Amino acid sequence: MTYEAVIGIETHVELATASKMFCGCPVDFGAEPNTNVCPTCLGLPGALPVPNERAVAWTVMLGLALDCEIAARSLFHRKNYFYADLPKNYQISQYDLPLCTGGHLDVEVGGETHRVGITRVHLEEDTGKSTHLGDTGRIHAAEAALLDFNRSGIPLMEVVSEPDITGPEAARAYAEELRSIVLALGVSDAKLEEGSLRFDANVSLRPAGSDVLGVKVEVKNMNSLRSLQRALAFEIERQAEVLDSGEPVAQETRHWDEERQVTEPGRSKEESSDYRYFPEPDLVPIEVDEAWRERLRAGIPELPAALRARLQGLGLDADTARVVAAAEGLAGLLDDTVAAGGDARVAANWLTGEVTALLRRSGAGIADTPLTGAHLAELHAMVAGRELSATAAKEVLAGVLAGEGGVRRVAEARDLLQISDEDALVAAVDAAIAGHPDEFTRLREGEQRLTGFFVGRVMQATGGKADPRRVAELVRERAG
Repeated sequence: MTYEAVIGIETHVELATASKMFCGCPVDFGAEPNTNVCPTCLGLPGALPVPNERAVAWTVMLGLALDCEIAARSLFHRKNYFYADLPKNYQISQYDLPLCTGGHLDVEVGGETHRVGITRVHLEEDTGKSTHLGDTGRIHAAEAALLDFNRSGIPLMEVVSEPDITGPEAARAYAEELRSIVLALGVSDAKLEEGSLRFDANVSLRPAGSDVLGVKVEVKNMNSLRSLQRALAFEIERQAEVLDSGEPVAQETRHWDEERQVTEPGRSKEESSDYRYFPEPDLVPIEVDEAWRERLRAGIPELPAALRARLQGLGLDADTARVVAAAEGLAGLLDDTVAAGGDARVAANWLTGEVTALLRRSGAGIADTPLTGAHLAELHAMVAGRELSATAAKEVLAGVLAGEGGVRRVAEARDLLQISDEDALVAAVDAAIAGHPDEFTRLREGEQRLTGFFVGRVMQATGGKADPRRVAELVRERAG
């Protein structure tokens, strides 16, 4: 039988607030275990929660960016379950009155735009971190477990999609686009490898053309976008084999094993009733009035889709626009270059090519360098004006990034300015011809590839400071 996948994704975003969700403990990834804790986030008797206003504001901002309806009144609930890394034995979360509902996110898959509905965006507190000691790192085979409560209570925003995603590629595209929006808003560093952005996927299969949903399986432990795509591809194939064998798919939670590239059974999947939700008695309702909502809306920066469209309007092709928009700092530098009189397409080529390569080799970010849009505009102008060769321009750019000064200063200090004296160029060309009469005769007889030979000889003689285009013109003039 032919099946179609039905996928919904739950995305957990650790917010980059200075303090935790319901207490004043600092949020500090990498701190010594159990040092950023207090009676509130440890769930000690008598400690009362106080909500983090910035976390609420950031959640509303993401909801607005996803075109959600913002609730005028929202409640926190207690989600009851028992696990070692949950010190209160319940999690303060949101249930039937979340902050944001009913939005959407448009993603591009295979050249087509797909709309994924957003069920809700709500706010909760994170759990602690369990480390299971043993060969597999899984609880069932662990010799012991270590608990770190530094993460317990960190503001955690959950984005729940509608089951509108139809395959692993679409799931990855959705995850990438959502992550880019989170980064654009500046509410999280969204690092999957550090757990500040985590994806859980609910996936089921149904016969192609049917509108009846199958039994869903929740897949966890996917710590990269590639893992998300591969885990879903495996799970879809696994469920298809189960259904083809005549057996039912079990409703359960499965974990992705990155090393073996398979999903493995975890626990049975709970229903909402298992969590015994009830309103948090120690917190008052959150009220988002129109004035606050509109102030937050006004603070939303240019979002990735709008930025990509604007960059294409400047002349960039779709792929280059996507690369520039996705890389931190590149779009702003490109805008500064255009404002300084530079060409957007030339600037984009520099930024996605040589600049990115130099930064990757040095391990630095664009914000860590002295490079400005004015530098790139001047560099392009000097290349266009034949003051610098394309090769020399790369060396100048490296010098600017290294902090050696402005474009002209680096070019002069490294003796890279092209020879502008026409007489000197003519003399260099004539010397090359005189030194290689046989090759020049063959050139005159029609062996045009030898033009490059003479350009190379002149460039060598001038230390690379001759304009290769002008040299080629002079060689062709001499050859008649």
